[in-house]
Amino acid sequence: MPFVVEGMTEFIPCDTFWEEHSHPTHELLWNRQGASSATVGRRIWTITPTAGLWIPAGTPHSGWAPAGTWHRSAQFGVHAVPSISDRPVAVEVTPLLRLLLDRLDTGGIVSEPRSRTEAMVVDLLVPAQRELLLQIPASPLLAPIVAAVRDDPADTTTLAVWAARLGVSTRTITRAFRSETGLGFSRWVATARVQHAVAMLTRGDEIDEVAARTGYHSVSAFGVAFRRITGLSPGRFRSQ
Repeated sequence: MPFVVEGMTEFIPCDTFWEEHSHPTHELLWNRQGASSATVGRRIWTITPTAGLWIPAGTPHSGWAPAGTWHRSAQFGVHAVPSISDRPVAVEVTPLLRLLLDRLDTGGIVSEPRSRTEAMVVDLLVPAQRELLLQIPASPLLAPIVAAVRDDPADTTTLAVWAARLGVSTRTITRAFRSETGLGFSRWVATARVQHAVAMLTRGDEIDEVAARTGYHSVSAFGVAFRRITGLSPGRFRSQ
């Protein structure tokens, strides 16, 4: 790398999937426009213009971006920048951080001005308080539930109905979700729905339409679930 921080901008003209790979540098991913995702093992992060993802050097990961995404990334030299975490972690892409990264990406700044800008970028990189993260359980017992919710986030099958279908108790399903994801059934389903909702809101879909398409019978119920997971109302999230 010629610099401590080197950025890249790419417009994604069609739905694109990146096979699992890794980098010899630390990587920060975020978007100028649209929502994409990065997968590390069985963890899936949603990436937006304000929710970035830090991936330490050498971490195998894959990615997906829908058509129309304006994808951004920055590579950080491992000998100059220590990783902010020993695992992938969300980073809040604040307006100041975005402006500094844009400045590095435009080119034309060298020597001392560039060094100062890079130092400011590194200083602003801290793990976010919240992550748009979905942990996919590996248990065969939970596979039908995971498939149903990810294929159709409006699926409203209850825990009791799933227990009857799978021939187990509701407690067994709850224990399995908590053991593998740290979340109960309801919270895991809500998180999966919010990941879908984020992509739709970033695309510009109306909030009432997003609520209906993610299984909520009212905008207010959707708003409560969305705020509980992201810390923001759907309207504020979209405006940012």
